[in-house]
Amino acid sequence: MSYSPSAAATPAATPEATSVMDLTYRKIAWRLIPFLVFLFVLAWIDRVNVGFAKLQMLQDLQFSEAIYGLGAGIFFIGYFLFEVPSNLLLEKIGARKTLARITILWGLASMAMAYVTTPTSFYILRFLLGIFEAGFFPGVVLYLTYWFPAQRRARVNGLFMTSFAIAGAVGGPIAGFIMSSMEGVGHLTNWQWLFIIEGIPSLLAGFAVLAWLPEKPANAKWLTESEKSAVTQALAAENSAPGKHFSFKDACSNYRVWICAAVYFCVVSGNATIAFWAPSIIKEIGVKGNLQIGLISAIPFVAGTLAMIWNGFHSDKTGERRLHSAIATLIACIGLVATGMSLGNATLALCSLTLAAVGILAAFPVFWSIPAAFLAGTAAAGGIALINSIGNLAGFVAPYMIGALKTSTGSLSSGLYFVAALEFLASFLVVLFVRKH
Repeated sequence: MSYSPSAAATPAATPEATSVMDLTYRKIAWRLIPFLVFLFVLAWIDRVNVGFAKLQMLQDLQFSEAIYGLGAGIFFIGYFLFEVPSNLLLEKIGARKTLARITILWGLASMAMAYVTTPTSFYILRFLLGIFEAGFFPGVVLYLTYWFPAQRRARVNGLFMTSFAIAGAVGGPIAGFIMSSMEGVGHLTNWQWLFIIEGIPSLLAGFAVLAWLPEKPANAKWLTESEKSAVTQALAAENSAPGKHFSFKDACSNYRVWICAAVYFCVVSGNATIAFWAPSIIKEIGVKGNLQIGLISAIPFVAGTLAMIWNGFHSDKTGERRLHSAIATLIACIGLVATGMSLGNATLALCSLTLAAVGILAAFPVFWSIPAAFLAGTAAAGGIALINSIGNLAGFVAPYMIGALKTSTGSLSSGLYFVAALEFLASFLVVLFVRKH
């Protein structure tokens, strides 16, 4: 499986024209990326705030760790089933309507989580949340291919995917504050308020999508006619390059899509682990108080944000994808093993968890530059969604396995070692199947 940023067909450009295009793409990035990051921060918070609710919800509802692990992970079953249809629909009806629908529905589902009373209702609402959010992340990845050529996508993906880390950095303290201050207000528990308060912004943001996001460069009123033409021509030339796959059938029959899906499954297993279990890991190493847990849980994500941005920019600068991806997942493996081995030492465990977050988050922007290099059109819509949906099944497997292993062994370590093995497998697959250029 190969990637070469120089392989994309682009019009010949003088240094002056290149400078103008740099300014144009910077203008596009400033207009789109902050809003898309904001949307994903909301999505991510509503997806993983159950990890903070868990600190009291399990006791209130008499749920076991295994029930929590299944409920946290079942989100990704709904996500898996509806992601490809959602992205194919986006290609037909447009990004604005699709992203608005997704954002409004997940906000409503998140708010409804406040009224969970039984394991069954917990499973149903988590499953529905997965259905409603399905298509958002691959939809944005696809949407960005409408605006940026291949040689710019790792850094742009990296900027967008800082939303993972930003959500962890701001979501933890916010959740900790809500959990520590809202108990008993209006006869609701703190975890009920957590779901309600964090669901409302998503509901409102869905309507903002319609007002803010243009479909494609040709629809952007804030671009000049020459800028619209230059961007559209550059992307058209790239998409007509030999070796691009244009139908969903082509994508499904391409072995590189399935290798990407396997790699992404391994990467996401680590992301789901730090998202759903970081509060529990921090509590287990001796940190007391919901606000303190929330603040400390931000540390790994802050470090991961910096690593993600640097890795994306450096990968684009050098044109190298293989080692940037494989080394990141290897670092994640080492960090997870070290976390499992050091749960008795708070400082060492936190440093190890931070190292794991650095590796996991740094892998994302580089990884997503790989499938976009050989897919276009409907193949890109379906292929990216297929990779993301299969990969995100790890979001079910990892929390469930960690919960089940903790229930059976009484320790988080065995689950962390399981996920570390998957991160190592990701490195192995990338080294084996992504050719060096």
